[in-house]
Amino acid sequence: MLNIAYAVVGAVFMVGMALFAFLKGGRAERFGAGAYLSAWFASIVLQENSGFRGMPAGLFLIDLAALIVFIAIAWRYRQSWPVWASGVQLITVMCHVMILTKQPVLLGSLITVMNLNSYLIIGFLIFGTLVSWQERHAEEMAR
Repeated sequence: MLNIAYAVVGAVFMVGMALFAFLKGGRAERFGAGAYLSAWFASIVLQENSGFRGMPAGLFLIDLAALIVFIAIAWRYRQSWPVWASGVQLITVMCHVMILTKQPVLLGSLITVMNLNSYLIIGFLIFGTLVSWQERHAEEMAR
């Protein structure tokens, strides 16, 4: 029962972040929020279909695709947050590589790192949205 409360709070936080990015962010923030929400939703669907057993290889592909999107955003736009999000997402992908290669590391610790990384990426996206919003507001005030 308590586990459901964490999931609901996380989902509300995630959707609130995306709404903030879509409403107040620039193009980079909208792309980032869209990619992040898509990856999050795909992960939930994939885990539901696998019965929450083990670490499916599909999650690795989803996180790898999110890494590619964050790198593309960092390459195309001049904000700093996609660079940080790409770095943290790379750590998540490397955790998947460690799991898939059966490294002698506790699975729970790697999953914890991946979950904490997702909150860091949300933080970077919120920071980028705030900076973008302030820059646009300053440009409007200068006119």
